[in-house]
Amino acid sequence: MRAVPSAFLPLLLGFATCPAGAQTTDTSCYVTGGGTLEICRGSEAEGVFFAPPACESASSVQVIRTTPGTGPLQAVYQAETPPVAGKSRRGETARACAPRRATDALDGGSVRSGAMPEQLATTMPPTQGRLWEMAREVARSQEGTRGQEGTRSEEGGGAQERGRRRGRRRAESPPVPAPEPASEGIAARYPMTVAGRAWGGDAYSYVFFLAAVPTEAGNRHALLQARTLDFKGFDIRGRTEAGTVWTPFGADRPAERSRRGRSRTPEAPSPSAVLDETGAAIIGNCAGQGFDRTDLVGAISVVDQVYHYYYTDVLPSDCNEPAATRRMGLYLRTSRDLTADRVWSPARTVAEPLPAQSLVRVAKARDMDRWVAAYRCNRPANTMDGPVADICVQYTADLAPGSLAGLTWFSEPQAIMRSTAYLGLRSGGDGSGRFGRSQHFWMTDRYGNLATPTSYRAKAGFLTWLDRLAPGAGGANASSVFGRPVYWATWSVRPVAAK
Repeated sequence: MRAVPSAFLPLLLGFATCPAGAQTTDTSCYVTGGGTLEICRGSEAEGVFFAPPACESASSVQVIRTTPGTGPLQAVYQAETPPVAGKSRRGETARACAPRRATDALDGGSVRSGAMPEQLATTMPPTQGRLWEMAREVARSQEGTRGQEGTRSEEGGGAQERGRRRGRRRAESPPVPAPEPASEGIAARYPMTVAGRAWGGDAYSYVFFLAAVPTEAGNRHALLQARTLDFKGFDIRGRTEAGTVWTPFGADRPAERSRRGRSRTPEAPSPSAVLDETGAAIIGNCAGQGFDRTDLVGAISVVDQVYHYYYTDVLPSDCNEPAATRRMGLYLRTSRDLTADRVWSPARTVAEPLPAQSLVRVAKARDMDRWVAAYRCNRPANTMDGPVADICVQYTADLAPGSLAGLTWFSEPQAIMRSTAYLGLRSGGDGSGRFGRSQHFWMTDRYGNLATPTSYRAKAGFLTWLDRLAPGAGGANASSVFGRPVYWATWSVRPVAAK
């Protein structure tokens, strides 16, 4: 396990500073849960979870307790695409690991996972790439998708010129039944992991993730699915006329013959987008690009043997607006069987509008029949450089999905994303008061409900987030994706004392 550089040593551990019986007049606390709970800012435990070298990246880190009680944990997260299929960067030496920037569409991402013992839950375990470029032909199974535009750079670049040239050539020539896919490929992003129906004999865990599907309007996120028994080997979900088919990722297949009779290496498995109960593919409402887009990004939580997939997406009415001003909505889909041909219910709008690029994770609270929402926000006060980024956490009064709609997410004007429900995170930053609280996730049990490491069993939750402004292994002026640290923190919640 890689040692954390001294510059990223974890902060001293601590606990919430609100004294027992504190009232809501304490400005370091805020009320949530319909007025029955309070969260106090203070010296909660924080530290560095992962300080990657300049050739690696990490975001959306979900830590999962895969067995009840104590036991091994799994970290599942989005990382860099491996430079060579099947080869992990973790085997390279520090000297061979040259700094990297996300200027190529293949840097779209991969899903990595690794196991760790319970007592090391605040250090990223050794991991390997599990899923990456394998969705080249997803668009072919979607109605109304033509052209193979290259995927976008993770650091805000446009489509690759090579993809544009191909698109122009195809537009000028007659259509063919199976057009040559763009060489850039489509990568795996934003994994969301949950166990199958263990009560029905399903031993698999399922990872839902996103891939960029090229359409006439641009790249849209599509929801894909993989399954695993050990978080080492993964099967990818696809469809045939006979129904669902699961293909091992990276499985060897016989060489195929091209039209000219030449032997060629078969392409990686090409999964199909997950369907809802109406038979429609689950894809984002609008086209977009960039590292911070959050359409279809969320979390999955099981309550009463029902899977709840809460996620954000752009409001359809705002698709033609500039990306920086597109309003978002919080949506819910449910399922009783993740192996069904048509997995999820149609989308239900839970809350709208939310500010542009909102990212909301929702899960069942630990030891309570309530939902917890963790979302990107800004503190009420500014620094010289503008708003101070933080992560807000709120509880609902019960488990009714509609109770999330009753939350006051932001102060007015909402576009600034200010809220008084912020945790007051301290770790990270560039030294001048600027922080990057992005791609946050948390620790869950195998059913996606909140959990904590045994060393923090008194805490209410365990967060992870990426700080793209904190200096990383490549220095302050290096890539804003590669080499940037991932942090962790806990929070505490308690009943409001009766007056």
